[in-house]
Formats: sequence, C-alpha cells, structure tokens
Amino acid sequence: MALGFALMGTDGQARRGRLETAHGPVETPAFMPVGTAATVKALTPAMVAATGAQMVLANTYHLALRPGAERIARLGGLHAFMRWPRPVLTDSGGYQAMSLGSLAQVGEGGVRFRSHIDGARLELTPERAVEAQYLLDSDVTMALDECTPWPIDKDGAAQSMRRSMRWAARCRAAFRDRPGYGLFGIVQGGVHDDLRAESAETLKEIGFDGYAVGGLAVGEGQAVMFRVLDTVPGALPTDRPRYLMGVGKPGDIVGAVARGVDLFDCVLPTRSGRTAQAWTWDGPLNLRNARHAEDPAPLDARVACPASREFSRAYLHHLVKAGEMLGATLLSWHNTAFYQALMAEIRTAIEERRFEDWRRTFDGQQGGVRFDTDAAMLGGYA
Repeated sequence: MALGFALMGTDGQARRGRLETAHGPVETPAFMPVGTAATVKALTPAMVAATGAQMVLANTYHLALRPGAERIARLGGLHAFMRWPRPVLTDSGGYQAMSLGSLAQVGEGGVRFRSHIDGARLELTPERAVEAQYLLDSDVTMALDECTPWPIDKDGAAQSMRRSMRWAARCRAAFRDRPGYGLFGIVQGGVHDDLRAESAETLKEIGFDGYAVGGLAVGEGQAVMFRVLDTVPGALPTDRPRYLMGVGKPGDIVGAVARGVDLFDCVLPTRSGRTAQAWTWDGPLNLRNARHAEDPAPLDARVACPASREFSRAYLHHLVKAGEMLGATLLSWHNTAFYQALMAEIRTAIEERRFEDWRRTFDGQQGGVRFDTDAAMLGGYA
C-alpha cells in the first residue's frame, strides 16, 4: 500500500491530517467537489482550483458508459483528459446500484446495468470496477459496494453488507499497488450498530489504504446519521483517512468532522447553484426571492471568490429570473468556494485546538436555518 496519510493533530475527535497522493497532497478535513462525468458542472477546472479545492470526485459508472475507461486511458488518463492535475477519487458505481432502481441488477458477481442513456449493457464486477479506475488513473480507487437504500430491514441490510464485504476482498485482490495510489474499503450495514461494527472489522482484516462510510445521506435524516457516526469512525484505524460519502450540508460536515471524519463529497454546491440557492456564512439564500431584486450587497464578502464578492445579489437575482446560464455558473462557483472556505476554517480551528468553540460560533451564524432539500437527493451524482 503506497497512499500516504499523516495525522498531524486532533481536537477531541476532530482530526487534522494530510493525504499524500501521486498528484499531490490533500490537507484534511477536505471537501471534494463532484465531477461525475469528468467535469464539475458549470465550472472550468481553473475555476474549481481557484476555490481552493484540492481533490475532485468522478464516477466510474458514468465514465465507463461515456466516453469509456479505455478511451480515457488512451488519451492520457483522467487528469489529462479533464485538465485537472490534482488528485482524483473515483466512486466505484456502487451508489448507482441503488439509485438506478430497475436499471441495475445486483448479484453475487457484481452489478449488471442497463444504461440510463441508451439502454446499453454494462457489467461492473469488483474486478472490472477496479480495472476501470486503474485505466482512469484514479489516485483513490473505491471498492465496489452496494449502497443500501433507506428504509431497509436488518436482514436485508445484513445480506447486502456481507455481499459488499465479499466484493471488498475481491477488489483488494484485484488492486495494483503503486506509489501514490490507494484503495478505500466502504463500511456498510444501514443504521445498525452491530452490522456497521462487523463491516468495519471485516475491512480492517482485509486491509485498505483508507476507509469510507457509505449508505448514509439516503433519507435517514441528520440525527440518525450522527448516531451511526458516533461509533463507526472510532472503529476504524487512526492512521488511515476516513471518508463520509455523499455528505452534505455544511452542518452535516461540521458534525461529522466532530466525530472523526476526514473527507467529504456532495453534489450540493453545484446542484444548489443551478437551482438559485447559495450557501453563506449567515445561512442559505434563495436568489429567486423578490427581496434580493434591489439588494446591492455581494453574496458573501468573507468568501475569497469573484462570484462571492464582485456581483450583487440584485444582479444574481436578475440572472436567475431571466434564466441566464451565467447565474448558475456564478452561484455554483460561489458555493464551491464557500465549501472550501468552510473546510479551511475547520482545519485552522483543529490546529489551534478551538474546534468546539468555532463550531458553536458557526452554528450561531447559521441560525439553525435548514435547506428544504431532499436528503436522498443529496447523495446523488449530478
């Protein structure tokens, strides 16, 4: 195993670390913008980099369908293809085994997909999922798993988790160790503490470069998610990175950091940008609202991004109402920058051992405002 991780400090359960990859370091805790199809929607790679993003996520299922992992390999790999020289993590396609419903058939061998684009057949076995990510040149390869839906009974969760653990062992056997590259296993087990503990122990016995927590942010709600996270991160090795998949809202991230999580991803920053929603240090804004029509204030002057500081809320409101694509671009840019600013403040607070004080201040700034967004939607890749 050749993916480096250094735990540089802690404050309570919150961790400050550094992940070393073939394409550079990632300071943790870190948030990865989602670039499902080799693009973070509405943004150029330079815009994403300017926000402070260190690593992006792409999706094996989508890229295997179009344009194909082999084609990307012939074109120099994902970094060259999408003009992103920094680290890349690729999800294995396990989420799509759940989200695509009848278009995905799960069996012991793997997942058989019928393309949501044109009906073409695609089979992802654990071995093929690892091979495709090798061809993509992913710094972090994710083991193929089955993301359990919500709700699911305990017997169903147990059967699914144990199949994912058998797949994890096959992924480990198929993975080619190289300097700066690594394979993460994924803890499953629904909301059942004993199943999550069994999954974590199985993955530790197999041995991975990092460990993810999957099967959350699928509709169970924040309180249940936090209850699961009260125990799972602590059951994982302290010297390996911990990744919470598909999460989430700023308050979710802060709460998960407090429980020992290092890495995050979610579609929320860009999806919200395309639906006129902006995250700020004072909570979320809906730029469709008429109250912004004559507001000359910037979105958030505390965020070091041109979209955050140089355009008025009135102008952004106008773009949204007029259906101009620039509105989605600017809001997505701002939201991506806000998330990176959030992670930078979290890292500093942990370094200075004042994370809990910072967290209380942050919660007060957010004012308890909640986004009216379906939790199940946030786990998606779009």
